[in-house]
Amino acid sequence: MMNNFMRIALADGIVSTMSGCAMATGGQGYTSGYIYSGYKMGGAVGTGTGTKTGQACTSSILGWIAIGDASISSAKAAGGITQVAHVDHDIFNILGIYATSCTIVVGN
Repeated sequence: MMNNFMRIALADGIVSTMSGCAMATGGQGYTSGYIYSGYKMGGAVGTGTGTKTGQACTSSILGWIAIGDASISSAKAAGGITQVAHVDHDIFNILGIYATSCTIVVGN
């Protein structure tokens, strides 16, 4: 038999998983759709154009677990980039259950 504390804890756990807690943000701000988010966002602008692209991402599950490295330096390393032309962000979120935020670096 469950005591009151266990019932409250269980109810709190269920409500928090249904509230859309997983969030992904990028750039200077974010937009969030409660059911679905999928968009790209501009970021920092450097000089010139680039022929290489590097990407680095973070992900979140239920807003409880978040992992990854979406830093510019990680994206530069992934693309073998030493001179940055520009930085963009790619955001995805579905029902607050799973979310990703990726930094995309273009350069040479």
